[in-house]
Amino acid sequence: MPSPEPQSAAAVLMVRPANFGFNPQTADTNRFQRARGIEAAQRAALREFDGLADALRRAGVQVIVACDTPEPVKPDALFPNNWVSFHRDGTVVLYPMLAANRRPERRTDIIETVIREGGFRVTRTVDLRHREADGKFLEGTGSLVLDRGARVAYAGLSPRTDLDVLGEFAQQLDYELVTFEAHADRRPIYHTNVLMAIGAHFAVVCGEAIVDAQRAAVFSRLRAGGRDVVDIAPGQMRGFAGNLLELSGEQGTVIAMSNGAWRALDAGQRRVIESHGGVVAVDIPTIETLGGGGVRCMLAEIHLPVRGPAPMS
Repeated sequence: MPSPEPQSAAAVLMVRPANFGFNPQTADTNRFQRARGIEAAQRAALREFDGLADALRRAGVQVIVACDTPEPVKPDALFPNNWVSFHRDGTVVLYPMLAANRRPERRTDIIETVIREGGFRVTRTVDLRHREADGKFLEGTGSLVLDRGARVAYAGLSPRTDLDVLGEFAQQLDYELVTFEAHADRRPIYHTNVLMAIGAHFAVVCGEAIVDAQRAAVFSRLRAGGRDVVDIAPGQMRGFAGNLLELSGEQGTVIAMSNGAWRALDAGQRRVIESHGGVVAVDIPTIETLGGGGVRCMLAEIHLPVRGPAPMS
């Protein structure tokens, strides 16, 4: 029987944007996204992107960078975790996305770059893109927050996270589902990963955002594995305090998040998180404001197996 998949990946995919900016096609469902007159958004986003990539590399995380193409214009290209996920058994999953102008982000050449530069092996592709024809969506590890070792997928239902597609994902990858409804300003929260994050021994979740009837069950399941659970307030969630990712660095566990998210936490919450790894926090105000996503959204963690040596002739 294969060993459980580790929670933390040692490598991530990042996509360097070519035309970053406010995306009107995603604004109706993403209330974390704000249209503000920020000059030179693309240049600012590139500085923020490079700052995160450099900080992760210094922490010993392997960062594979692919470049967005200028055409067609893809304002959200730096959020690859919404269209692809990489799994330890060699599976690559491609996801159905709500916004039509985000679908061209799905590029086979990016997956080939991951395989080539990382020396990884892919054994199968699970392609869920056909669900777009039915108007049903599941936006990767934005929609899904995975407890990889226990094979439990947490998902807040929303226009971007459909129950039927969740069922297909769970069947194909042998995951149990924990689904719930979560709201901000009386509207469904667009992605689960802005209200929840799961590390090997801790979790962060905005309990108040989850509907009353389902909240206790979610917390019970998170604590069942012995995790420390940090319950953040809605205001902290809006500051992206739930949008973090645990990774494996050369010197130990890395917890990647934005400086804005780190500042949103109180001292006690920070102590709990710091007890589980070294925090790598960077400033990404342009990306958070115009894109409505945080550090975790910028990272597609790579759990693929590494290719073995070629057989001797």
